[in-house]
Amino acid sequence: MSRTLIVIGLCIVLIGLLWPWLSKLPLGQLPGDIAIRRENFSFYFPVTTMILLSLLISGLLWLFNR
Repeated sequence: MSRTLIVIGLCIVLIGLLWPWLSKLPLGQLPGDIAIRRENFSFYFPVTTMILLSLLISGLLWLFNR
């Protein structure tokens, strides 16, 4: 349990340090992300972005559990 918390904390610190560069990536604007904008209505569903993040997180968890 403590090892897991340390790894999660280090990941949060790493993301925080890399945030200026990560925010420039086009995540959330990928082909396959659904964005509907109308006059008084806006709907956004990031399908492709969530699939990519899920694959990335699954791969990282697989590596840590090996």
